[in-house]
Amino acid sequence: MTYSHPPHRRSIRLPGYDYSQPGEYFITLVTHHREPLFGDIVDFEMRLNPLGQMVWQEWNKIPILHPEMDLGEFIVMPNHFHAIIIINDPPVGAIHELPLPNELPANDPPLPVRAVHEPPLRDDSRRRMKIPMVIGRFKMNTAKRINQIRDTPGLPVWQRNYYEHIIRSEKEYLQIEAYIENNPANWVADNENV
Repeated sequence: MTYSHPPHRRSIRLPGYDYSQPGEYFITLVTHHREPLFGDIVDFEMRLNPLGQMVWQEWNKIPILHPEMDLGEFIVMPNHFHAIIIINDPPVGAIHELPLPNELPANDPPLPVRAVHEPPLRDDSRRRMKIPMVIGRFKMNTAKRINQIRDTPGLPVWQRNYYEHIIRSEKEYLQIEAYIENNPANWVADNENV
């Protein structure tokens, strides 16, 4: 009998980066098997069905549950979700030291100005970071409610992972914001070319 290991999932996370750091993050979630659960594109606009409306409402709860976070542009699409989420600076009085320039390894990609270089994080420490915690809770709550509505307990709703990107400049923020706003028009063009 031969035993084969499951394929290793390559992490898309920036090694050693604390995803609780103040900053702006671009998030993308995709439904399981890219199933179109949340509505349709009609006349270049996203028309949410009840499942899509529930996802929209659940996302809007984040600043209520996490007052240190703000929501940027976001959109619920038929089979995915794009959003900008912002972790604000801690209240005045908190002290965060930046590393000295010679403390950063030469081959590492540049970290955001507010980031502190630390040893690689253990897997369990990632679960305590703001972005993974908030996204995990969002995925869990929306999946649970969707499965209750559809009477499909335990059925996967989202792909296991999600995409996140640290936004590093105002120019990049504006480009991502425009990308999110134009997603319904791009959806139509992409599907016409199939």
